[in-house]
This record gives sequence, C-alpha cells and structure tokens, in this order.
Amino acid sequence: MVARIAEKIGGKVISSCNALGLFILFFVNMLITLVTTPLRVKKLFAQMEHIGVDSLSIILLTGAFSGAVLALQSYVGFKRFGAEDFIGPVVALSLTRELGPVLTGLMVAGRAGSAIAAELGTMQITEQIDALKTLNINVNQYLMVPRIVASVLIMPLLTLFSMICGIVGGYVISVFVLGLNGEQYITQIQSYLELSDIVGGLIKSSVFGLILAWVGCYKGYYTTGGAKGVGMATTQSVVLSSILILISNYFLAAMLFE
Repeated sequence: MVARIAEKIGGKVISSCNALGLFILFFVNMLITLVTTPLRVKKLFAQMEHIGVDSLSIILLTGAFSGAVLALQSYVGFKRFGAEDFIGPVVALSLTRELGPVLTGLMVAGRAGSAIAAELGTMQITEQIDALKTLNINVNQYLMVPRIVASVLIMPLLTLFSMICGIVGGYVISVFVLGLNGEQYITQIQSYLELSDIVGGLIKSSVFGLILAWVGCYKGYYTTGGAKGVGMATTQSVVLSSILILISNYFLAAMLFE
C-alpha cells in the first residue's frame, strides 16, 4: 500500500518535472528563433491587431468600471476618517501599480490567450503544422514568435488605456455621484502619482503579455486528442496563464516598487 502511494507520488513528480522542462525548453527555442531568424513583420502586425486592437473595447470597459468601483469603495472607508481628498491618489496608484496591469493581463489571457491555444491546437490536430514542416517552413518563426513578440509589445499600450479609463471612471464617480471637488481630485493625483509607478505597471504588463502568449503557444502546439484536446488545451491555457500572472505579479511588485 505504502509502495503504491510512493510510486504514484513519484510518478506525478517526475511527470511534473518533465512538463516544466518541456515548457522552459519551448521558451528557449522561441528566444533562439527570435535571435537567429528575421522577424516576420507582417505576421507581427496582424497578431498585434488580433491581440491588442480586438481586445481594446473589453479593456476600456474593464478599466473604467474598475476605477469607478474603486472610487466608490474608497469613499465609503475614507469618509469615516475625513480623508475623501485622497480618493484620487488611491485610485490612480491602485490602477497604475496593480489593477491596470493585472486586470488587463487576465482579460487578454481569457480572450486572446485562449484564441492562440485554440488556433494552434486546431492546426496541430489537423496536421497543418506538420504540413508547414514538410514545406521546410520554420514553425517557430512563422507561428510562435510573432504572437509572443506582439503580445509583449501591445500589452503596455492596452494597460495604459486601462489606467486612463480607470482614472476617468474614478473621476466621474467622485465628482458626479459623490459630489467631490474635481479639481482637487486631479491635483492630488498630480502630487502623489510618480512616473515610476506608471513605468512599473507597464513593465509588469509586458511580462504578463509574455506569459499569456507563451502559455497559449505551448498549449496549442502540444495539443493532442482531437477536438476534445483543443478544448482542454484552451481551458488549461487560460487557467495556467492566469495563475502565472498572479504569481509573477507578487515578485514583480516586490522588485519594481521596493
């Protein structure tokens, strides 16, 4: 009985280590391809449109309502201490440092990251990727690298829009719903918000973009099991990228805002 349990645990550990090694080697191969082969610019811009432009409306909506609810909840707490004037800085700092990058990363992972996994997974099970290899086309250069680079480049822009919409949403709620002074809202943000806060948030968003594209490409490329496998790869892509984004967010925050 004990031997069976130990055998199962050992098997799980070995399979997990193999999966982790394959995951890391996949990224190393992407880096080697990026350095040693020319970037397909047309593919890059197409993926930037797919990942960034097509996600813009969702990001604007998410950012605006995140700032609005943050202003509303901050007012409830700050009113007890007579500190309503600090709602603006709290909204701005929260959005630039944390909520903007994290929510943008999670939303894009759910929309674009899953689409990357589904698209590549479908190509894998229908043997389109094998056909590209037969035609002597570098699959990493043609399919993977443009998606990863596009995600890394476009995520800071999406996050910037999310930050702006969140601050505007907080302003609308603070001024037109809570009746606070709009000029003071803006002045306090200018006093407390620093450039390093914005830059740190944009750096985090680039890392999140790398994670969601990396996971999506990996899960799509190693899809097996037909249509059911595509569905599983898509789900696993969203779950894994979301978990990695939340975990990496802590370490990035500890390094960037120390």
